[in-house]
Amino acid sequence: MNNFIPYIQAKTKLSIVEKIGQLFMPAAFINDSEEEILAIEQLIKEHHVGSLCFFHSRASAATNFEGKKKIVYNEDSFATLKKLIQRYQSVAKYPLLISIDAEWGLAMRIENTTQYPYAITLGAIPNKTDLIYKVGQQIAQDCKAAGIHWNLAPVVDINNNPNNPVIGYRSFGEEKHNVTQKALAFIKGSAHEGVITCLKHFPGHGDTAVDSHLGLPLISKSKDDLVANELFPFQQLINEGVPTIMAGHLSIPALADGDTIPSSLSKKMLKNLLREEMNFKGVVISDALNMHAVSKNYPIKGELEWLAFDAGNDVLCFAENIEEGIQTIVENASNSQVEESFERLWRLKEMAFKACDNPAKLSEASIVNKEIARASLTLFKGTTGSFNTQDFIGLEINQSKPPSIFFKTLADKKTFPLMSTFENSVEVLRQQTKNEKNILLALFPPKAKPANLFDIPKEQLDLINELFETKNVILYLFGNPYVLNHLQIDKAKAIVIAYQNFKEFQETAVQFVLKEIEASGKIPVSIKSI
Repeated sequence: MNNFIPYIQAKTKLSIVEKIGQLFMPAAFINDSEEEILAIEQLIKEHHVGSLCFFHSRASAATNFEGKKKIVYNEDSFATLKKLIQRYQSVAKYPLLISIDAEWGLAMRIENTTQYPYAITLGAIPNKTDLIYKVGQQIAQDCKAAGIHWNLAPVVDINNNPNNPVIGYRSFGEEKHNVTQKALAFIKGSAHEGVITCLKHFPGHGDTAVDSHLGLPLISKSKDDLVANELFPFQQLINEGVPTIMAGHLSIPALADGDTIPSSLSKKMLKNLLREEMNFKGVVISDALNMHAVSKNYPIKGELEWLAFDAGNDVLCFAENIEEGIQTIVENASNSQVEESFERLWRLKEMAFKACDNPAKLSEASIVNKEIARASLTLFKGTTGSFNTQDFIGLEINQSKPPSIFFKTLADKKTFPLMSTFENSVEVLRQQTKNEKNILLALFPPKAKPANLFDIPKEQLDLINELFETKNVILYLFGNPYVLNHLQIDKAKAIVIAYQNFKEFQETAVQFVLKEIEASGKIPVSIKSI
């Protein structure tokens, strides 16, 4: 974006209203209608917003409409995204900073784009930060190929609550040094490509049982405990010079002198703690202001935007009341407040646009995903060689038509009968396995989130526990390891965690079945058997 040079030189000419407009980051949607696109163009032209955050559609979970509107799948989402970015940039008086959530790649928001493993999978890799660096680098390449400057990742929340409804698999795990080490590698990989990263969700969303999209989580730990654990990755990475941090919507009285207001709206949290005590000099971006943890409590248009800015947020993400928000800030903010935030944002834009002229192509994930599959594969319990040379049956707990890649690949090497929950009821499977001794069981949870038992029917979990009790069962889990909290794992002969259902992870698991490789991964979270 060569026209950013005169843009840099012209920064002193921006009016106070334009400077405030630069602090707003409305949401943009890949699958918008022409009418909705024109409305965003109007926002850009009239209010000089400084950035956009892209989401898949207005029916996605991040927009609080999950289940209320039908999600439209667009095979050409990536091409549509590129065209929209170019279109929005063309109407902007000052070039826009474009952001997206790409924690595990553009696939987090966009169909038919490269997907990398979840953070929890990367957290299972002992010591090999080169792979996480490569993931950060390749995701950044994909962002650049689309025209995106700012990846709102990585998550540095320490997930020590197995029932966390919104973080979980998005965290590198429960151990602070592991989280910090993996996050730093991701950040350095992204920085190599010139794409900005963002730590989230300050001061730590890991130990929560409430999704802040829907309500305000309350964390009642002491300040000493929070400083020692939740704040540790943030402080260490601030010391490394991270450019941006996202303020989460969390109520943490111990860090705010007893105040229970959301951390994203707290001066004590953002100005006193983050800026003064922790010495953060970069850009603070709010978590999405449409989220119900904050939005439902401020019905007056512009009030929430003002409170978020006044608390210390430099960028107001997913602000829905742009005109009213700008006006309220104009009426209430001091010139120094505006100038400080504007200068921080402007420096960030300068950093972002220095790298944007370097062309980039979409990355190829297969090689690095295969390396991650092998490095993360975890022998969680027992040994797996017990019946490799004996008769066994394969049992697939899966909503997809069998055979899975795992069993299809294994069948090329061994002969065994295969049964599946896709083709048989639990009762039929119970009868068919009645006289069997050895069972190789592959579990594919439908979802990575813990709600509704990861969408695994309870009767299927009951069947697994019955088999653990009466048979020699080796379980291969291709999904979130927290699933094991719902199983009687002490009864299983062996448990292997593969973390993802990608082709590369299933094929790597077969290599382990055949004793061609070892499992060197270490589960990054604690599991308690029922």
